[in-house]
Amino acid sequence: MSKTNPGNYFEDFKVGQVLTHATPRTVTTGDQALYTALYGSRFALQSSDEFARGLGLPRSPVDDLLAFHIVFGKTVPDISLNAVANLGYAECRFLAPVYPGDTLSTVSEVIGLKENSNGKTGVVYVRSVGRNQKGAEVLSYVRWVMVRKRDENAPAPDPQVPDLAKVVAPSDLFVPESDFSGFDFAAAGSPHTWDDYEVGEKIDHVDGMTIEESDHMLATRLYQNTAKVHFNQHTEGQGRFGRRLIYGGHVISLARALSFNGLGNASLVAAINGGTHVAPCFAGDTVYAWSEVLDKQEVPNRPDVGALRVNLVATKDLPCANFPKRDASAKFVDGVILDLDYWLILPRK
Repeated sequence: MSKTNPGNYFEDFKVGQVLTHATPRTVTTGDQALYTALYGSRFALQSSDEFARGLGLPRSPVDDLLAFHIVFGKTVPDISLNAVANLGYAECRFLAPVYPGDTLSTVSEVIGLKENSNGKTGVVYVRSVGRNQKGAEVLSYVRWVMVRKRDENAPAPDPQVPDLAKVVAPSDLFVPESDFSGFDFAAAGSPHTWDDYEVGEKIDHVDGMTIEESDHMLATRLYQNTAKVHFNQHTEGQGRFGRRLIYGGHVISLARALSFNGLGNASLVAAINGGTHVAPCFAGDTVYAWSEVLDKQEVPNRPDVGALRVNLVATKDLPCANFPKRDASAKFVDGVILDLDYWLILPRK
């Protein structure tokens, strides 16, 4: 009997199945430092303990997306080890700050299945929940992933596609106990508050960052993301693209870091409403980003902060001065690699 884990194939999943993922992970300041080295993120709240204390937090929390990637990485050996691609996200809520010293673990439930028409792959929908060492939920999200079949002749399950909310309700957004009324705009590097942004406003984040092969390999190892499509050039060299794919979360973090130039006081990611990895990305590609403000909402009982709903678009080898996204036929234009809809928390005047 084999003692190794080949990963689950599409026909191994059942709706209602609960997967408790291995390897709890204690987050350290070293993780945050390496995350900063990978993406160059400059948000003050995640960079400075003193800045965080000035807002009433005990210390600087780790980047919200670092927590997301660690929680996500736990799921890979059971859900997406045999994936073709991760397709999208929904109903993602950040429910508690994560600090160095916290230990994160993840449990997932299969909530939908649908075989693809080619009979070779299928889409698996899962809801994953990350908890800290106290059992408190820090993150909950849905994702769907295309997974290979072990046996192309295996019968298809009855298709079940979950009905997912298009937007996390503003009333469901979590903001940690804090006081942003003393926000240090000079230290944060931007004078703009929630009040200064308008619905419909578009922001070219200007800067670009080229992905090196070593970057995404370090990132996937940091998150303990063992998906073959990111790690194994021997197998992927014989696949569709002939090379390893960049982990989609790597692109999300790059785009978020680039968004500092224009959204420098967007200190917290409160929720991800939806996201699509539009096209593959490879080492050598240069990532750019732009944002559009979709909505802005007050946060109940928090006059010091407001919530901004933003569409973050990332491109490869395509500067964003003209805000590229879709063509006249509503198709994504060549070069768009990420379409992310999320809620951000900013200080108010």
